[in-house]
Amino acid sequence: MRSRFTAFALGDAEHLTRTWHATTRPASLELDEQTRWLRLDVERSEPTLVEFIAYYRRPEGRGRQHEVSRFVREDGRWFYLDGVSL
Repeated sequence: MRSRFTAFALGDAEHLTRTWHATTRPASLELDEQTRWLRLDVERSEPTLVEFIAYYRRPEGRGRQHEVSRFVREDGRWFYLDGVSL
């Protein structure tokens, strides 16, 4: 989860694509260059679930993304499966 947040913060779409499970990965990924990711708070972590709040700033102001994300482990690697915004 933290590596994916860092990838969003750095604009590293390649890392996000590599860590997204093939069954739910979008065909293409465009990151919003106006969004500056500021902080990640992990609220809850279970073997395949992570609840987090990610804080960001955009030209129109600050915001946050509160989500529960599901992950799956395959061949020793973790992949983002999907998430539900809260």
